[in-house]
Amino acid sequence: MAKHYFDRLEYLDTLIRKKATGSPRKLATKMNISVRTVYEYIDILRSLGAPISYSKNRETYYYSEMGSFCFKFIKQMD
Repeated sequence: MAKHYFDRLEYLDTLIRKKATGSPRKLATKMNISVRTVYEYIDILRSLGAPISYSKNRETYYYSEMGSFCFKFIKQMD
């Protein structure tokens, strides 16, 4: 997989944590992807255990529980 794929998931995670995604159409514009891809990315995060909900009033995705993703390899120091 290309690095930009993980960068996009990380950016999506950040926007969801900030409750700043906007509507799916606005989110697609922010991320420079299609609306269909937005739904695919949301489904990927959900399949990884993310409790993602959508607020129609605020027009944003959000996590119904606190948490975040880290899509980077982190070396452990001995």
